[in-house]
Amino acid sequence: MKVCIAEKPSVAREIASVLGANKKCNGYFEGNGYQVTWTFGHLCTLKEPQDYTADWKRWSLDCLPMLPPRFGIKLIPGNATYEQQFQVIQQLMQQAEAIINCGDAGQEGELIQRWVMQKAGAKCPVYRLWISSLTEDAIREGFANLREQKEFDRLYEAGLSRAIGDWLLGMNATRLYTLKHGQNKQVLSIGRVQTPTLALIVRRQQEIDGFRPEPYWELKTVYRKVTFSSVKGKFTQKEEGENFLERVKGTDFEVTDVVKKKGKEAPPKLFDLTSLQVECNKKFSFSAEETLKYIQSLYEKKVTTYPRVDTTYLSDDLYAKVPNILAGLVGYESLTQPLKGKKLPKSKKVFDNAKVTDHHAIIPTGVPARGLSEAEMKVYDLVTRHFIAVFYPDCEVSKTTVSGRVETVDFKANGKEILHPGWRVVFDNAAAVPTEVSGDGEESEGVLPAFEVGESGPHEPVLKETWTSPPKPYTEATLLRAMETAGKGIEDEQLREALKENGIGRPSTRAAIIETLFKRDYIRKERKSLYPTQTGTDLIGTIREELLKSAELTGQWERKLRMIEKGQYEAKTFLEELKAMVREVVHDTCRQTNILCPQCARGYLLRGNTAYGCSQYRNGCNYRIDYADCSKGLSEKEILKKIYHSSNKS
Repeated sequence: MKVCIAEKPSVAREIASVLGANKKCNGYFEGNGYQVTWTFGHLCTLKEPQDYTADWKRWSLDCLPMLPPRFGIKLIPGNATYEQQFQVIQQLMQQAEAIINCGDAGQEGELIQRWVMQKAGAKCPVYRLWISSLTEDAIREGFANLREQKEFDRLYEAGLSRAIGDWLLGMNATRLYTLKHGQNKQVLSIGRVQTPTLALIVRRQQEIDGFRPEPYWELKTVYRKVTFSSVKGKFTQKEEGENFLERVKGTDFEVTDVVKKKGKEAPPKLFDLTSLQVECNKKFSFSAEETLKYIQSLYEKKVTTYPRVDTTYLSDDLYAKVPNILAGLVGYESLTQPLKGKKLPKSKKVFDNAKVTDHHAIIPTGVPARGLSEAEMKVYDLVTRHFIAVFYPDCEVSKTTVSGRVETVDFKANGKEILHPGWRVVFDNAAAVPTEVSGDGEESEGVLPAFEVGESGPHEPVLKETWTSPPKPYTEATLLRAMETAGKGIEDEQLREALKENGIGRPSTRAAIIETLFKRDYIRKERKSLYPTQTGTDLIGTIREELLKSAELTGQWERKLRMIEKGQYEAKTFLEELKAMVREVVHDTCRQTNILCPQCARGYLLRGNTAYGCSQYRNGCNYRIDYADCSKGLSEKEILKKIYHSSNKS
């Protein structure tokens, strides 16, 4: 028998149906030469500290760092259902002529299934089913093109490195900070991705709390019901603005230039998981976790493709399948009919093999979407409209800039007119509704009236007082974008795409990280805004080791994990680097005092063998005071007095 192992019972049922394995047995389906069984996601996990040595069961600084020479796995304890299902899997695998790994086609899916196969002691050949949707055609095509397991060894190595890295940092740093600063009251949970993400939120709140609003003034004038802004920009002194206001009073406004520029706007890109979570948070206030749940359900209902992806592109081979997908979109006939029978565009902005790794962007499969919940339908509708829109023409616009002058003071207003909506009709023709014309120098969606160069007339000038605004709190949408770019607030789409390699977390894990911060009471939500709790703020304040809080450094680790996946970096090297960092963090934190460095005022003093030094030594602070000048056996309070006495003398 060939044994197929899926990640969920529902997926196993679909595969069994396609293969003709219709006999229901205890924990598997059988028939036509196949046995199809399943896991429940993770059945196995890395061993816990006490599984390596009894000494590590005790939380003690003397036991740190915990660095197992070889990591092992075990069944997740305390779940009778998991144990029973594993027994079924083990028995089937030990009698199998071949095993087909039908787990989710991604890094986490590879790791989950490989651990189960290792634990079950599988010895026969193993093949991989690699598909992007659960439609009957996709499953049949996948089984017709099964791949050797060894093709995915690097993917497994990257997943294993990620899991071990999280264990090394999480287990050691959590115990270290709990023992040093938990005051025997609470566990201070530290994570490789969790802590830098929390640090982003805490730092943003500190920026908001420390913000001091300052006034500025803008000179504007209304001519023919259009607001024009002075090109002088903002005035930081009211008197200067008032002087300009006096100069333009009582004199007619004259139009000096009208520039019309036709342009095109390309359709919005297809979705990867992060951009879908961002859009659903903005439009429907869905959390990242909720969006992932809905799109995963749509995938399992066969109506959308594999969701845990980080690309917004399609592979070239999908182009031939597009007409059939469009034809199957029930309820969207009015939008797909104009495309029927036409040669569809094949843009590099949509089809690019170089931008597709394991999977392509999230798109509909063409299977009719029936029986969806209201929330699922909202997500499905977004995915489907974006897919249809990329085959529509560009939106043609006319951008108008009108310049004017009063005395020697120049003004400007911008407007935009939709000439041919193109792809915008796919989104309920929302672009046809004009919005209020903006005269703040930024592009508006409104249409300006016709102006002639040389025309003039009365106007209504005003000096508008405005106050600078603090940074906005993160929402889940903006936090996901920050995680995607390792804390850099990048709005430019192309630049953001380039920084994805250095993002913290993976598209498939970011939602879970945010949920973990909620569950541990490190953050809270008010409407859409995210705020750190006092517990979360205190935790980040307690962690003085910047390595544990740095989104940029975590992003570099993520890049190396991707390089392991591509065979460009050794997993062994990555783990040795992490072990070295864990040793360093433990060493420095155990030596750290509560004395602020008198030189840089950023770091804290560390106890060395012969002297005190600053914890910011890696960042250039060379402060040092020998024990000869500051007795070793004193309390921190007494040491502090001596340090400042010594510093003042020098």
